[in-house]
Parts: sequence; structure tokens; C-alpha cells
Amino acid sequence: MKTDSSPPSPPDPVPLPPSSFSSGNNRRWEIAIVLVALVIRLALAWGLQGYLDRLPGRQFLIEGDASGYWELAHKIVQGEPYAIYHPPRAVLRMPGFPALLAVSIWLFGGSLFAARIVLSLVATLAVWLTIRLGRTLVSPRCGLIAGGLAAVSPVLAGFGVEVLTETAFAATLLANLWALAAFIRRDPSVPTSVVREAVWGLLIGGLVALACYMRPSWLLAAPAMSVALVLLRAPRVRSLVPAAAILVGCGLALHPWAMRNQRLTGHYIPTTLWMGASLYDGLNPQATGDSEMSFFDRENLPGRMSEYDVDQEYRHRAWQFARENPGRTVWLAWEKLLRYWKPWPNAQQFDRWYLKLAVAGWFVPVLFLALRGAWLRRRDFWLLLIAGGPVLYFCALHLLFVSSLRYRLPAEYPLLVLSAIGLPGAAGERRTPGLTA
Repeated sequence: MKTDSSPPSPPDPVPLPPSSFSSGNNRRWEIAIVLVALVIRLALAWGLQGYLDRLPGRQFLIEGDASGYWELAHKIVQGEPYAIYHPPRAVLRMPGFPALLAVSIWLFGGSLFAARIVLSLVATLAVWLTIRLGRTLVSPRCGLIAGGLAAVSPVLAGFGVEVLTETAFAATLLANLWALAAFIRRDPSVPTSVVREAVWGLLIGGLVALACYMRPSWLLAAPAMSVALVLLRAPRVRSLVPAAAILVGCGLALHPWAMRNQRLTGHYIPTTLWMGASLYDGLNPQATGDSEMSFFDRENLPGRMSEYDVDQEYRHRAWQFARENPGRTVWLAWEKLLRYWKPWPNAQQFDRWYLKLAVAGWFVPVLFLALRGAWLRRRDFWLLLIAGGPVLYFCALHLLFVSSLRYRLPAEYPLLVLSAIGLPGAAGERRTPGLTA
């Protein structure tokens, strides 16, 4: 009896009228979109730096995390221990984003404007990766539309010049998703082998780890992708090879960081020791769904516990609160859900009507188009998983942790592929399953 079966293929698209996005023009459109994205982000970097320079003692628009990343970047350049605060916390932040900032400091000195230029380039790379993802998953025209939307998105462009992890994380996440899409959409007529499939798996897993070096919340993507390969790709037995290779590739890439943490703490930690405090921030008697971590300084557990023990203590408190207060935990999850999908910023500093109008006026239509696109291609499970899965993944994660628009932003890039499909006549001819760009 046959046990392996392929998932049903997506329905054939309705014939579309001729488009200016012909094959001969694709390259020119791609270059134009990337240049527009770069110009917008460079202009925002210049404008933001000029605005902050007029505010005495102000370096960052969103303080807190940004100053910590900047300090860690300087420590990398100066060869000092990778730790901040007193007592030192050595496993507080993943090293990827501080290392990126350190490159800017090494090349251009301690200029924040130069760092914003570097981040503008990374943000532009994210736009190009959106184009490639849409092209690989659907069609060249879809990729161009998705990239065009990413290029002019006010929030994605604005966060692209902030000294925060969102955009660098988005770029690495997109690279990971593009590799997965390229593997899934390969031309089935091209011969393959177990070794080649294993190499693909190692690459995909390594890119999961690269994204985790920017932000550790992507770690569960490795087992999720492995399970999806086994369940959705035929033959299932052969899919075990790349599925296992993804886990191996991710583990190998994170191993040096985990070993460094073991030397410092005595525990093999592949990510950070900040999860406990972050979890308790979202699950405690005073929690509202927003971040309010005054408890950390007030209690000063690092003054009498190791960094590992502090993490374990706050994890224990958070789960204990959830067990003892199930109703409150459900209510908090609802509040976090609303904050995650809120069309305008939650932060008080952005509480201006014109900012809310600009952000909501962009996101609501984009979300509607994404839902329409998902419905039109509802039988293409891999498309839904790769383009729409990340935004739902982070949504589920932040039903436990604190939530805001910021945590949704990296997933908006792949979501724009579905938005492009949702535009009437925008997706173009459907790429034959198995083909790459």
C-alpha cells in the first residue's frame, strides 16, 4: 500500500493581461526597486541622525536595547570581555548584531551616522531578499511587487536605520526562508542525491543559526522546518536526510557560542540567559502585555545569584504564575495578541495621530491583501508556510512574552509575498512547483 503522497498542487492561476513586468524588464525593475529602497533608507538615516544631534545627550530614538548593543560592539572592537552591566552579564545578548555594529566601528570609528548607513545597506539587502523569495516561491512579477512594497513600507524603512536588531534579523531570516524555498522549488527533472540533499539541509540549518545569532527567538524554526519537510515532502523517507541535516547544521553553527557560554557559566547555552527575565516580564502579577522590567533592578538578583541561576529563577516564577493564574494568563495572552496585531505603534513616544495614520494606513491594506493572497493560494502549503508562517510563529511566541508591533516587523517582509499575490493580477504566472529562480 502506498503511504507517501505529495500535497495537492495549487490551482492554476486565472490568465492575466500583459504586464510591463516582462522577462526582459525584470532585471531593470529589480535594480530600480533596490535603488529606491536604498535612497529612502539613506535619507531616513540622515534625517534621524540630524534630529538626534539636536537633542542634547540623545543618541538613539529608542533607548535601552540600542545603547546595550552599541556598548557591546565597542567591547568587541576593543577586545574586551563580551559583557555589560554590573555585575557583568556575559550571556545577555547574542553576538550577531553587536558584531555587525563592530564592523562599522572598526571601519568608520564610533560614528553612529556611519552605523546607520551600514544598517541602511542591510535593510536594502532585506528588500532584495524579499524580491528573490517572492520570485522563487511564486513568479518574477510577484517578487518585484513584494520587493516594491518592502522598499516603500514606512515602518520597515524607518526601523531599517534604528540601532536595533529588527532589520538585521529580518535579512538573515529572509536568507533562511529563501534557501528553504529554493530547496523546495527545485526543478524535479534535475538529478539529485542524498549528499546534495544533506548539503541543502546543512545550509538551511546554518542559516537558521545565523538568524539566531541576531535574535534567538528563531531557534524553534529548525525543528519546525524539519518536521514540515517530513510531513509535506515526498518521499517522506528520503526527506529524513535534509530534515536531520537542518538540525545538525543549526547545532553545529551555534556550537561555538554554546561552548563559550559553557566555559563562562558551566552550562551549555546555545542562545542567551535572558529568556527567564523576558518570560517573567510577560507572566507576572503586574504584567500588562507591555514590557515593564523595573522588577529586575528592584530585586537585583544578579547581586546574589549567578547569571544562570537568575535565568532559572525567573523561568520558575513565570511558569508558576501561569499555573496558579490560568485565567489571568489567558487574559494576558489576549492583550498580547491585540498588541501584536495593532495596526499602529504601541509605544508612547509614537503616540501622534499622523504616525498612527501612516502606519495603520499602510499595514491594514497590506494585511488584507496578504489574507486574500493566502486564500487564493490556499492549497500551496509550502507557500503559506514560508511566506505566512513566520508572522504566526512570532504571534504564538509573544502570547507568552511581551508583545508589540516591533516583534511582528521581521515577519512582515515574507508576508509581503502573500500581499503581492493578493493584488489583482500582480502575481503573474505561477512558478511550476519544484523550480527556483
